[in-house]
Amino acid sequence: MSVAKVVEISVESKESFEDAIRQGIKTAGKSVHGIRAAWVKSQQVEVTDNKITAFRVDLKLTFVLD
Repeated sequence: MSVAKVVEISVESKESFEDAIRQGIKTAGKSVHGIRAAWVKSQQVEVTDNKITAFRVDLKLTFVLD
């Protein structure tokens, strides 16, 4: 039997949504082992002077408990 847990993280990137997702999983993987899936809960952009200055994502990460 496997038991999975879900944690939620928020990540910001100056580059893109994809970069935010990749960096979030990479950083979370340093302390959360065995990440199996990620679900993008929401996406937002920060706008300054009519230009996108940051991309934010809220991710739900699923991992199996030891």
